[in-house]
Amino acid sequence: MDNRVQAYRYGETRRRVPLDPSVIIPAILLAAMGLVMVGSASIAIAEAQSLPTYHYLVRHIMFLAMGIGLALIFRVISTRHLEYISQPMMLIGLLLLCTVFIPGLGKTVNGSTRWIDLGLANFQVVEAAKLALIIYMAGYLAKRGEMLRNRFFDTLKPLLIAALYTFVLLWQPDLGSAVVITMIIGGMVWLAGAAWRHLFILFTLASPAFALAAMEPYRLRRIISFMDPWADPFNSGFQLTQALIAIGRGELLGVGLGASIQKLYYLPEAHTDFIFAVLAEELGLAGVVFVLLLFALLVGRILVIGCLAHRRGRHFAGYLAWGVGLWIGLQALISMGVNMGLLPTKGITLPLISSGGSSVLITCMIIGLVLRIKHELDREVEPMSPVRQQRAVR
Repeated sequence: MDNRVQAYRYGETRRRVPLDPSVIIPAILLAAMGLVMVGSASIAIAEAQSLPTYHYLVRHIMFLAMGIGLALIFRVISTRHLEYISQPMMLIGLLLLCTVFIPGLGKTVNGSTRWIDLGLANFQVVEAAKLALIIYMAGYLAKRGEMLRNRFFDTLKPLLIAALYTFVLLWQPDLGSAVVITMIIGGMVWLAGAAWRHLFILFTLASPAFALAAMEPYRLRRIISFMDPWADPFNSGFQLTQALIAIGRGELLGVGLGASIQKLYYLPEAHTDFIFAVLAEELGLAGVVFVLLLFALLVGRILVIGCLAHRRGRHFAGYLAWGVGLWIGLQALISMGVNMGLLPTKGITLPLISSGGSSVLITCMIIGLVLRIKHELDREVEPMSPVRQQRAVR
């Protein structure tokens, strides 16, 4: 038996392992920027809806506080417990997605049924479903990772599960989340060592399904307006043109915090989907580069933690960290890409910055999960004191 485990059984108190500053600092700075930008972007929206001036800011602060509490809870939950319950997580996530179709529980907003009504607030279940699916995938890859290199079916199975999730999401409809989930699962499978030829075949087979989903009339209008938003700037291209105007007005240093014009009834969903455009207008290129740097530091560190876990033989924890890193990184890139006109318009929030209770809560939870993984890795290499070494050899 490992000496450190024996020492632990003797009841030796271990020293506190500090939180990883490379994860905490970028996360705190992004959350702080989110508070500032939600406060700036939501005032006009709240007044237009006859709500208190700081309604959305107070709401965002409340969800952020609850998210920090959930992060602290996940910080103390062992990854071994998560691995033990990983197998049923796929079904749990699927059932969560289906709860929106229960009469009286699901809530429809702007033609999409993506939320459940919890009384005090609406909860977007796809955020919790993403977490459940990543936990399942980490468990699956930890068991089958070596087989992915040679067996086509072991590569196909997780992508079939992603296809099942995609089917339910398109029924809601929520193509943006379906794309994010598919990319996360594909990224995890690729990092696990799946053969390129297998991934290419599966990508070729999946492409027609997404192309067919994009042919829905309202999605097709978004794609057409994305190709040339200025052709119809007051109708189908309105969102994108206003976002581009906001980004262009920001120039190098921005127009000043709180001085955005586009957020004043011009830019729809300024505090959620298009908050990055408001940030670019008020803080300029300098603010955009700073946000990009913070996301790069956060996601890069999470992926490095995943690599460290694999080197220590903790494959479940490693795949879990990789899934979280892909989630935050891909969602941030898609959200910013939509704001800058690089991708068609989708209802994707910017992690830790956009207003949105569900996204804030779950993002804080997965950051707490990463901190737990790093905590466990640090404990494994923690040196024993002379007293503990004497106890260990008894």
